[in-house]
Amino acid sequence: MKYARVVCVLSGGGAKSAAHAGALKALEEWRLGVSHYVGTSLGAVIGACFASGLAYEEVLKRIGSVSRRDVAQLAPGALLGPLGRSVFRRGPLQETIRRLVPATSFGDLRAPLTVTTTDLESGELVLFGAGGRTDVPLRDALYASCALPVFYPPAILDGRPYADGGLRAVLPLKVAAAQDPDLVFAVYVGPSFRERGDPRPVKPGLLGAHGNAMRVLMAAQAETEIASWDRRIPLVLARPPVEALATFRVDRIRHYVEEGYRAAVRALEEWKAGAT
Repeated sequence: MKYARVVCVLSGGGAKSAAHAGALKALEEWRLGVSHYVGTSLGAVIGACFASGLAYEEVLKRIGSVSRRDVAQLAPGALLGPLGRSVFRRGPLQETIRRLVPATSFGDLRAPLTVTTTDLESGELVLFGAGGRTDVPLRDALYASCALPVFYPPAILDGRPYADGGLRAVLPLKVAAAQDPDLVFAVYVGPSFRERGDPRPVKPGLLGAHGNAMRVLMAAQAETEIASWDRRIPLVLARPPVEALATFRVDRIRHYVEEGYRAAVRALEEWKAGAT
């Protein structure tokens, strides 16, 4: 059967989101062209790279050049602890998104992209791009989707604060289902109860407590999305092995790309076996 409407869902997961690039390489090898990308946080950034028309090798080159300093520079108020606005400055992450994604507006994209964000005042999930608002620059929407509270200050768009889409949809399957797909290919590298390594904070304190709270919230949210999936729509779900406390492990980007490729191949093979 030929699938005309393949919607690709790319989850949040920090540096582990590099796995999405490897997964999309596998999808291309299976000749399943993506009709629509739906992304959260850095998954949305990877989706924007491909939706801009970049080939896999170019995406790999761009994300492989990212250093920790490119995404995690301490904010001037970080030393104030709980009185500071954020741990990291917004500028380096915004500049990194600019370097990674060549398109500047949703209209520049070669394939539709939906970016998830969270309105911090209403708590609502807000979509930008296809099926949502297109009245803001693409890179501003991408930064908003990545702005995890405590670590980064929110994006202010039209006077309202927006933050990481993962607060409401770390694996936005329901958003994908609304795009009239005949196949959904999803990759999940976000917080999980299956994480490798010690999930406890490396150091005691507020950041450790915040990290554990986000892990529980997002992992439970993702499992609910998966369990409630409408099985009338075929779903191929790749779950690369994930590591605890790896949000900023940009030194392992190429490893995550390889894990994403292998996980996607396994998921596609299992799907094909079950469909025959």
